[in-house]
Amino acid sequence: MSTSVPFVPDSAPFSPDQRAWLNGFFAGMFSRAPAGAPAPVAAPLHPLTILWGSQTGTAESLAKQAAKAASQRGFAPTIVDMAAASPAELATAENVLVITSTYGDGEPPDNAKDLWDALRAADAAALPAALRFSICALGDTNYELFCQCGKDFDEAFAKLGATRVLDRVDCDVDYDDAFAKWLDDSLNALGAGGVAATPTAPSTEAPPETLAYGKKNPFPAPILAVHNLNAEGSAKEVNHVEFSLEGSGLNYEAGDALAVVPTNDPELVGSVLALLGCDGEEAVATPVGELPLRSALTANFDLGKPAPKLLATLKVEPAATLLDVLDVLEAAPKPLPALTEIIANLKKLQPRLYSISSSPKAHENQVHLTVGAVRYEVGGRARKGVCSTFLGERGLTAGTAGVFVHANKAFRPPADPSLPMIMVGPGTGIAPFRAFLEEREATAAPGKNWLFFGDQHAATDYLYEDQIGAWQKSGLLNRVDTAFSRDQEKKVYVQDRMREAGAELWSWLSVGGHFYVCGDAKRMAKDVDTALHDIVIEHGGKTADEAADFIKALKADKRYARDVY
Repeated sequence: MSTSVPFVPDSAPFSPDQRAWLNGFFAGMFSRAPAGAPAPVAAPLHPLTILWGSQTGTAESLAKQAAKAASQRGFAPTIVDMAAASPAELATAENVLVITSTYGDGEPPDNAKDLWDALRAADAAALPAALRFSICALGDTNYELFCQCGKDFDEAFAKLGATRVLDRVDCDVDYDDAFAKWLDDSLNALGAGGVAATPTAPSTEAPPETLAYGKKNPFPAPILAVHNLNAEGSAKEVNHVEFSLEGSGLNYEAGDALAVVPTNDPELVGSVLALLGCDGEEAVATPVGELPLRSALTANFDLGKPAPKLLATLKVEPAATLLDVLDVLEAAPKPLPALTEIIANLKKLQPRLYSISSSPKAHENQVHLTVGAVRYEVGGRARKGVCSTFLGERGLTAGTAGVFVHANKAFRPPADPSLPMIMVGPGTGIAPFRAFLEEREATAAPGKNWLFFGDQHAATDYLYEDQIGAWQKSGLLNRVDTAFSRDQEKKVYVQDRMREAGAELWSWLSVGGHFYVCGDAKRMAKDVDTALHDIVIEHGGKTADEAADFIKALKADKRYARDVY
């Protein structure tokens, strides 16, 4: 009789990670053999540690993909959250894949910070040369310190003596192909003794009839409403946007993000066409097939910050004033290269992530966003945020937008509904906290709730003021502290309000309170973190080192979470 590879079906009572490991184990134990032949001796499985650092869950998801692929290549993978890793434990590993994002001003994700600090410390212990590693850095070329966290880990591993088996790969927001190649190359470089045989036992579950909606297949969500949350006279434009998810099968939780697929501003598309000397009807190749040029520039290509390869093709030196593709085309020596060359060097238009501002328990089959429109002028030309103004200006006219849910498991209301929540969300940072409060209201959670909100002027910029007021009257919101920076001579911010209420804030933390921050990563989140340390020192009676340890413990216990950008 023939020998087949045992296979754990999807219906088995194991997690996806456990199934992947077991299938890899069985595949390593068996291989196809002629009828009557004894099963060959299994090739030893290669241990593989997959470290992930993530602020929003992307790197964690890719780590799971890597584990699944590795288990089919003769490895025994272990997925490790960087928050649970230490240099001493790393020193015992043989093969290590590192997948990490960068957030804010070139900083490591929250769960990666301690390991990042430890490996870069002046007294960091050496890593053995037997530790072989490969690093995939995730980032966004729109930020100056692109993939900085991955670069830092790569430098630290090598400096401490570990062996780099593959050059680091830096992935932009369009990371699918680059990540897949990095993973394949890394597994080849790390080398498995025996490639797993193809599983032959069928799954007991029938395949789904339709592809689930996701990044490669966004759901065309009807846009139900778009309205400006700011009053007349505001210097800002923040829109509340509502989508229908009916019939999509998409599920989300309070704290998740929604990815929205925008289209480019028709005026910008027209200007690019004019500079190219095209009428827009020319057929061009796109990632989804051949399309008319106008359609491709509208829906398929990123006309924002140009890719380095486009600058090289157009023989244009990088400059801070070159903010979009139109700037580069204007600066390029004429005549321009062939249209096919230019199109081949444009980046794909990517979805934009927004913190969800609704609870599914309060809005069945709907999802809401709180979107600040980006508008500014440079070089005598008005500039617009691609997705924020798509939704604000053209969302209702478009009727639908492609969307998918981006889970953020690290940013959730307390699992224990009796525990207090302290939420710091100035500006559009209020978005997830509207969702948290709707969730607590819908579930009648008994825990206390405290909101810190800030913006420029109370009269024009108090987002969701009526809903917040109603929650105060109902008792859902036990305390609200506002900081409207320009309503008095001396500017006041949320971190100032925190310090003023430091004694009470400490008392909430002392009884198990959870502390959340959402919004600007460069300034606000850092200032809030500093204020939190100061409060723990002053009102908790701790030294600076003890306060740092206390806050580190809050993070480890999932009681200090940030959704910052």
